[in-house]
Amino acid sequence: MAQRMQVRGLYRRILRLGQTWVSKSGDTASTTAEKDYIKKEAQALFRKNGDLTDSQAIADCIREAEARIEIALHYQIPYPRPVNVPPLSMARRLGKEQGIVQERMKKQSKPIYVKSFD
Repeated sequence: MAQRMQVRGLYRRILRLGQTWVSKSGDTASTTAEKDYIKKEAQALFRKNGDLTDSQAIADCIREAEARIEIALHYQIPYPRPVNVPPLSMARRLGKEQGIVQERMKKQSKPIYVKSFD
């Protein structure tokens, strides 16, 4: 029950952020586009994860949403920041399976705020 209230509060916080958002450039067209992105992204991800029952998975989604909010407020961009390839990882050759070490490095280097883009 506590998670349900936390999720609802988080959803309200995101929608309020979408209403009061001002783009970094200050341009009205980009502000409108970014506001729409925030609202549509929130609706899509909350609907996608609405049927989760595992409390750990729900907690992970809550952490991801909070991280994305903080990053958006800090950098003043609502879009997720790009993820760099980890050092010492190699590009996969055509037709070759990727090694276990490279897979593990890629998985470990993936930040929490892009888990929903799998």
